[in-house]
Amino acid sequence: MSVVEEPAVRSHAVVADEAAARGAYVHTVSGPGLRDKLAVLDAIADAMDFPETFGRNLDALYDCLTDLSWLPAGEHVLIWVNSSTLGDNDPRGYLAIRSVLSDAQRALGPAGDRADGRQLTVELVDC
Repeated sequence: MSVVEEPAVRSHAVVADEAAARGAYVHTVSGPGLRDKLAVLDAIADAMDFPETFGRNLDALYDCLTDLSWLPAGEHVLIWVNSSTLGDNDPRGYLAIRSVLSDAQRALGPAGDRADGRQLTVELVDC
């Protein structure tokens, strides 16, 4: 598994279908209002059904993404559609969130050897 890379040319539907075909749970973040860091944090929290205690900051994002104990065991694919919207409006926020997503994906990748069988894959798509 690779770290979070530049947005894919593949469409959201193709990425979601591929994930579902391998039995993964798909969580999608999208919408025109995702122009600032807090809006994206909230959208990720909603998509991944974070606990009410989510702290709405980067540390809390990492903590939740590397836990996922409230979700069923298996691979969870977070698809962020049009992530470049945040990049265009808040480049620092975009890079910070991408960094956290990449770190969390590395921590919950297949090499992570989690006893509970939870994995995280992050896909950025711009179509």
